[in-house]
Amino acid sequence: MGKSIAIVGSGLVGTVLAIALKQQGHQVFVYEKGDDIRTLDFSGRSINLALSARGWKMLNRVGLEEKIRQFGIPMYQRAIHHLTKEEKQPYGIHGEAIWAVSRGGLNKKLVEWAEEVGVEFVFNTPIWSVDSKRGILYMSEQEQQEWRAITHDVIFGADGAYSKVRSSLQRRSRFEYQQSYLPIAYKELVIPAKKEGGFAINENSFHIWPRKDFMLIALPNMDGSFTCTLFMPYTGEVSFDSIKTDTEVTAFFDTYFPDALQLMPDLVELYAANPVNSLVTTTCFPWVYKDKVALIGDAAHAVVPFYGQGLNAGLEDVNVLLDCLAAHPQDWEGALDDYQHARKVNADAIAELSYRNFREMSELTANPMFLLRKKIESAFAKKYPDLWLPLYDRVTFSEGSYQEALAIGDQQAQIMDVIMAMAAIEEKWDSPEIEEKIKQLINENRGF
Repeated sequence: MGKSIAIVGSGLVGTVLAIALKQQGHQVFVYEKGDDIRTLDFSGRSINLALSARGWKMLNRVGLEEKIRQFGIPMYQRAIHHLTKEEKQPYGIHGEAIWAVSRGGLNKKLVEWAEEVGVEFVFNTPIWSVDSKRGILYMSEQEQQEWRAITHDVIFGADGAYSKVRSSLQRRSRFEYQQSYLPIAYKELVIPAKKEGGFAINENSFHIWPRKDFMLIALPNMDGSFTCTLFMPYTGEVSFDSIKTDTEVTAFFDTYFPDALQLMPDLVELYAANPVNSLVTTTCFPWVYKDKVALIGDAAHAVVPFYGQGLNAGLEDVNVLLDCLAAHPQDWEGALDDYQHARKVNADAIAELSYRNFREMSELTANPMFLLRKKIESAFAKKYPDLWLPLYDRVTFSEGSYQEALAIGDQQAQIMDVIMAMAAIEEKWDSPEIEEKIKQLINENRGF
């Protein structure tokens, strides 16, 4: 017999979870504190999504992969915009792509599809507290009003980095929680489509303007525009604090992103209108309370966006949860406990990988020796796929665990440090000597 399940939060992960659980015969109610998400304007505060293998696997499981690919755009490479030139860096060693998808557009379609299968959405219903022992949600329009109690068999907190469901669990003894902010923030901007229609720059690339301590990125949209995100420190010589006036905005872009400036006629207006948003990482444990409450997605593990794995990790949470429920069909407590232990170590791993990847995107992608390092790895991996899979491919295009990717990536980094320190590496990087040296180093790392 199906259970009565509450999901708090109508974001991407919560809505996919709702669809999956409804398909299994449960009654599913999604509570959202705000308006129907289909009525909202996401501009100014939404980093576009980069869907990859883990996300597609879960979307395929609920029968949505092909529908979603129809309004996504494959990106096969990074397009690195230096001050005086542009260069391409392919993503996968076998031509794989990550897919640019509008966060707002996808969220709206998911809610629509969820309603079609019978999920019930309750909008404008803030949840102020949760009784985890009895499975009770307490809600009212305003926190100071009298709360109304609604009981469900199971409650999932999919309500993001500032989760109310998690806050209720935090009041339990021995609940561990950590929140940290980067000194870097972001602001959303736009490169519009050309007047005659079409994309102003290559649409099958993830565009990056790396400038060490700050950077601009751009992802394509179906209408021919690009959603751009400027990542920059809050304070300092070059920072959001130091760039205030229209003249300073234009001068800043003319100095550091001159080619982008030519493509952004509304730059000054958007820069003034759109907010500066923070970047937070959260970790916690436990994620569940018996068979009554569980956290999922950002409510359990918010990460910074620099590996493009936030949504993919959240959807993988759903996939693992479904596997655990299938393994324990009559034991939700056992299933939820297996789920949290399977995912916690991997959530911590992708948080670390995401944090590290800012330096790669903002600084190393412009470093010739780093690019040579990647070229050596790619060439070796193509020739010896059983011996080497680059870290990016392992995270983005495989289904191996994040925990394993982090561990193997660290070992690979140590090997490549040795290779890059070899004399005349620029001349002999593609030689049998280098191949044999990599094989030797792999052999010395037996656990690898």
